[in-house]
Amino acid sequence: MKILVINCGSSSIKYQLLDADSENVLAKGLLERIGISGSKLTHKKGNEKFEFDKDISDHTQGLAMIIDALRDEKTGVLRNVAEIEAVGHRVVHGGERFASSVLLDDEVLREVEANNFLAPLHNPANIEGIIAAKKILPTVPHVGVFDTAFHQSMSEVSYLYALPYALYRKYRVRRYGFHGTSHRYVAERAARLLGKPLKELKIITAHIGNGASVTAVKFGRSVDTSMGFTPLEGLVMGTRSGDLDPAIIPFLQEQEGLSAGEVNSLLNKESGMLGLTDRQFSDMRDIEVRASEGEPICKRAHDVYEYRLAKYIGAYAAAMNGVDAIVFTAGVGENSPYLRANVVNGYLGYLGATLDVEKNNCRGCEIIITTPDSRVSVMVIPTNEELVIARDTREIVSKGLKELKLWED
Repeated sequence: MKILVINCGSSSIKYQLLDADSENVLAKGLLERIGISGSKLTHKKGNEKFEFDKDISDHTQGLAMIIDALRDEKTGVLRNVAEIEAVGHRVVHGGERFASSVLLDDEVLREVEANNFLAPLHNPANIEGIIAAKKILPTVPHVGVFDTAFHQSMSEVSYLYALPYALYRKYRVRRYGFHGTSHRYVAERAARLLGKPLKELKIITAHIGNGASVTAVKFGRSVDTSMGFTPLEGLVMGTRSGDLDPAIIPFLQEQEGLSAGEVNSLLNKESGMLGLTDRQFSDMRDIEVRASEGEPICKRAHDVYEYRLAKYIGAYAAAMNGVDAIVFTAGVGENSPYLRANVVNGYLGYLGATLDVEKNNCRGCEIIITTPDSRVSVMVIPTNEELVIARDTREIVSKGLKELKLWED
């Protein structure tokens, strides 16, 4: 079964075409600057890379361009579009309604749209992509896979904020969590690497990229996660502040004369590592090089970054009353031996974690980086959210399901 996986942003479409039976990626790419001059499609088939410059006005036109690239004699891997048997869509926010992946019919789309107020920057773009894909591929099933779904197993103890309960009833103000597809994938891979059932393990998964979150996965279920009502809460990130005293917000409004929108922009786009380095750097690669050389501003920022991550790992070890494995994943987690070494050696000794320096000296690998006598296994596992979307899509379509249950009661 050939499945097209789509991740639509407001001005971009990221895609992969997979053979769901072999789980091989046949082609993938990124279309950027939709609705903006200078639209560009970067398309990859195997080791070959192709670039196309053409102004694209909307997502429907963009998807048509992608389909053309997939079936072109030179760049394509399809004889005709009928070979695509299903489409899997990344959807950021499923609210409380969607705890599983689901077939995207009109009723479901209306319910997804009802969650737009919870994710105004993401869900409308996701929906636009779904509608466009249904126009281009109207005869195949379309499946939605939600970033928030994996975290719907959290209990009230984990997801409620200490606000007037009426605000939860009225607006569903609560912790939702994000990166769920990634956390789910690497937790399952960790269990396989350890050769143990997922339902017997306590795992802490650290998705560390420009956006970052940590999740406590107890016996296969998410029981807590660092991102909250929005992706702003939790760890220090590239440009997001992460946790802070909420009283800072009205203080800044008063002292700096900022509107609510301006403070929101400051916390999401001007803070994090960018803010800590005095607006010089947000890319962890730049910061890491300078921090390792002892440059004060970058060393200080990196120390804050490591400390916050280690603090969450400790909190989640306590929340689960123990931990068997800690997983680093995503761009920084997979590719920074420096970060992993500093966190493990500097903070995790009390858990009995003992780093194997040689094994840790890898990038983008799947490996256990602790010694055989380490009481907790620390590992690196490259994430693969597109594969999870393809797997869920295949299972729903092949079994004729409306909704896929992610865990058993």
